[in-house]
Amino acid sequence: MTSDTLLKLQAITKVYGMGEAQMFALRGISLTINQGEFVAVMGPSGSGKSTCMNILGCMDQPSDGHYWFRDVNVGALSRNQRTLLRRHYLGFVFQGFNLLNRTSALENVELPLLYRGVGSNERRAAARLALATVGLSGWETHKSNELSGGQQQRVAIARAIVTEPLLLLADEPTGNLDSQRSEEIMALLVQLNRERGITVVMVTHEPEMAAYAQRIVQFRDGLIERDQKS
Repeated sequence: MTSDTLLKLQAITKVYGMGEAQMFALRGISLTINQGEFVAVMGPSGSGKSTCMNILGCMDQPSDGHYWFRDVNVGALSRNQRTLLRRHYLGFVFQGFNLLNRTSALENVELPLLYRGVGSNERRAAARLALATVGLSGWETHKSNELSGGQQQRVAIARAIVTEPLLLLADEPTGNLDSQRSEEIMALLVQLNRERGITVVMVTHEPEMAAYAQRIVQFRDGLIERDQKS
């Protein structure tokens, strides 16, 4: 691997079930992503793209093959070590926002730092900075149900970047938003990628959103069908 390689999948296979019920979600895919890239992952339902994202996020393990993150063999890590990898190097953004409803925006953003044992003053200052980064200064005390969908997704992005991750994994981040809010969220992800150098891997079924990425990886039937610059 080169010095700018952030992650590498080699001959990754994922099998669910046994015997006649066996189903191959991934069929030996290989993929390399460099630091600072913005990659869109596309494909129809059941193509393997979500399984790939789960493996990249250390939420699932492959049945066979190798996953390296910064030259570390992720498959050789213990469960606790994989948890630490997620906690210190990865950020996650989901279609459904996954915010705590009766909790303020600031408290939602603080959560990852709470899990890392960061002190309250430092935690609060970092959360305020993250909210400012996504354009939500002044909204710190608002609860999730007091925010629009676009604002909730901004809070979710602030929560994902408050730990200063190397890799941001976004799963259909505009799936619950109208076209204007979708464009705003995509512009924010591009800004984080370009200005902060955060590597972004985003699953989307929308070609208009994928066009914001530098590279598009197309999945079909558990294989990478196409990998090209956008």
